[in-house]
Amino acid sequence: MSKIAIIGATGRAGSQLLEEALRRGHSVTAIARDTSKIGVRAGVVSQNVDVLDAAALQAVVAGHDVVISAAHFTTVPASAVIGPVKQAGVKRLLVVGGAGSLLLPDGTRVIDSAGFPAEYKTEASAGGAFLEALRQEQELDWTFLSPSAQFVEGERSGAFRVGKDDLLVSAEGRSWITFADYAIALIDEVETPKHSRQRFTVGY
Repeated sequence: MSKIAIIGATGRAGSQLLEEALRRGHSVTAIARDTSKIGVRAGVVSQNVDVLDAAALQAVVAGHDVVISAAHFTTVPASAVIGPVKQAGVKRLLVVGGAGSLLLPDGTRVIDSAGFPAEYKTEASAGGAFLEALRQEQELDWTFLSPSAQFVEGERSGAFRVGKDDLLVSAEGRSWITFADYAIALIDEVETPKHSRQRFTVGY
């Protein structure tokens, strides 16, 4: 059993990570500005924290085996997470990534493709910057898990493919993963690390 801190535990990805971690018997500290929607749960300690308050975040993640950041990149940049996690003495940081920095068959990034939705560009750019910051990081044992192009609600099937830096596309031409199956892949990485200091991706 690991002691896991989840930043952004009330979001769509974060809430599924919380459920998956609890399903497997881990102890979770749920971190968000307002954790009231989580309620009282066995195995969960809820902490209302402004993640941009470095001292507060450092204090709440101290003593954990792993920190998972599931916060939006535009509101919580890499510096807001990496510094406090290191200062707290936590060695492992896993990040809910984005698909924009994944590569297409021609070697270009998804975010740079002609059809990339303009409304997602700011968040995707910030996600790419977060990944680059991790790649420069010398101390933390980090992992950045990019979802497929479509990150959606849906069933927990446990049947998905794992890739590295290339966008995964199904035989039907769709690139997608549910939050529930994504959570399986990330908690698998918590339990059995296979992508230390690497980005990887999951999809159907």
